[in-house]
Amino acid sequence: MRIFEETQWFNQWWLQVINIALLGFLAYCAYTWYFVGTASGNVGPNDLTGQVVVLIAVLLSIGLIYIFKLETRMDEQGIHYRFLPIHRSFKTIRWTDLEECYTRTYRPLTEYGGWGYRFGRGNGKALNVKGNQGIQTKQKNGTKLLIGTQKPDDAQRIIKKYFRNERV
Repeated sequence: MRIFEETQWFNQWWLQVINIALLGFLAYCAYTWYFVGTASGNVGPNDLTGQVVVLIAVLLSIGLIYIFKLETRMDEQGIHYRFLPIHRSFKTIRWTDLEECYTRTYRPLTEYGGWGYRFGRGNGKALNVKGNQGIQTKQKNGTKLLIGTQKPDDAQRIIKKYFRNERV
């Protein structure tokens, strides 16, 4: 039995730059509050509630990027996927429920409006984390789903092995 497994995170370099900038902003705020003794924006050095709100907002913004994860698995049963934290358990599309299944290059911004858990105009749903390669599915009921992948060749081999064999 041959399987395909892939786990992807939002770990692009530019997201890391944004996180570093947010940490720099937090350090600047702490410096102005505790060492200079002046306000940073609307939050003063004696405004503990405001400081906690800024701290929590920045740390949540940084941490949120690391919480999201796309997991994909293909085996003889079908395609299993989950986009954490939205899906707690794997969702399955059985090979027998598919009308079409193939890997393709797509345009994340124009077709789906970006990356993440996305809905495209007439293109169905997309679960993608980075890049422009994906596993395109169309179920017999008309539902379309694109699952992003960084391993399109490996995914296509599994699709040919299991999806195409269902049709013979």
